[in-house]
Amino acid sequence: MQLLNATSYDLSALWPILVYAGFVILLAAGMIIISYFLGERHQERSTGEPYESGIPVTTSSRLRFTSQFYLIAMFFVMFDLDVAFIIAWAISFREVGWVGYIGAAIFIFILLALLIYEWRIGALDYGPSGKSILKKMEKSRE
Repeated sequence: MQLLNATSYDLSALWPILVYAGFVILLAAGMIIISYFLGERHQERSTGEPYESGIPVTTSSRLRFTSQFYLIAMFFVMFDLDVAFIIAWAISFREVGWVGYIGAAIFIFILLALLIYEWRIGALDYGPSGKSILKKMEKSRE
């Protein structure tokens, strides 16, 4: 019986969290309900059309992006997240000492190796190659 009491949790300390969660749910529901009753409702033809700073719409606004665009965006998110880790390390520099410094140096080395690898395989080449453009210009002159 003693072991059961040692591993059980005191649920009476959870009431502030439950009250807060209930308040948040009520507040969000209240805001949605109030906006439903106070919001404007109109069905003019121009309501559903996109507004482009006074420029008339000529084509669909749905553009197809190449997979290379998404690859570059993914690389940006990866390296942006790594910067957050390095900033967290820099803030706690005195607490982690030399062990943290060596860990951060290894982390940065791996990042640089990854960046060089991506550059070498051409994963960061978003536009056309400069050499191919020059070759096409030379062919057009002939």
